[in-house]
Amino acid sequence: MTTTTGQRLPEWFKVRFPGGPNFLEVRALLRGSALHTVCEEAHCPNIGECWERRTATFMILGDLCTRRCHYCAVKTGRPQGVDRDEPYRLASVVQRLGLRYCVITSVNRDDLPDGGAGVFAECIRQVRLAVPGCKVEVLIPDFNGNWDALQVVLDARPDVLNHNIETVRRIFRRVRPKGDYDRSLRLLEEAKRRWPHCVTKSGLMVGLGETGEEVLETMRDLRSVNCDLLTVGQYLRPSPIHYPVARFYHPGEFAQIQEEGLRMGFRHVAAGPLVRSSYHADLQAHAAGVAGLTPVG
Repeated sequence: MTTTTGQRLPEWFKVRFPGGPNFLEVRALLRGSALHTVCEEAHCPNIGECWERRTATFMILGDLCTRRCHYCAVKTGRPQGVDRDEPYRLASVVQRLGLRYCVITSVNRDDLPDGGAGVFAECIRQVRLAVPGCKVEVLIPDFNGNWDALQVVLDARPDVLNHNIETVRRIFRRVRPKGDYDRSLRLLEEAKRRWPHCVTKSGLMVGLGETGEEVLETMRDLRSVNCDLLTVGQYLRPSPIHYPVARFYHPGEFAQIQEEGLRMGFRHVAAGPLVRSSYHADLQAHAAGVAGLTPVG
């Protein structure tokens, strides 16, 4: 298997070609609803498996990001306005798909005073109205350190609040020039301080040139702010203009990372070559004890 950059992947990256009946139904439904998914926009390798399970990660607030992270395939540009009907369309699709667990993320919207927090909150409320009992995980940006915006999301009471640290401190600014490592940690810390019962989550990519000790250091930093759930996956270069892959981690190395994370006190760690932030998010939340959750079969 090769990537879009022509880079040969190790044998453990084999995935099934998408095209099952559920996959086709989900694709048609999403495209007919004018909604974006991170599955497509970020070129996720798990799209076939997840859509066949009738799960998807919705990407709200348009498909143009105001930041240019050097690892990300999402388009960068100047978004125009906010689609106020989006939360209602999203809730309708969640209902039509019969979802019991919904993941909502977004592009960065630094052009908005609240970074899009109000739309996140409205999406949570509308999903709950349309599908009572559906659990909602949000993967939020850093809101430029606007904790009032964070509070707007917390007030809507998501079942899991996710914010990805993405990489280790030494490499952070190289791949996320408009982000800040400590600001990301502070967001997770603030979420717990403002709502102690909040289930928090973060994700980390490996293969960008970090050392094993730096990975462990980042995991310890996340635990220092009481982060509950962790995902760790292999970075794959979306195109030749993106940050290069330094190396591919072996599945055995991911198993070691998972073991270390559990020893550190994370309630659940998902680590593997194809693990992404929302991959089997329902299973991870279920393992962490999110109340009333039965994972998708």
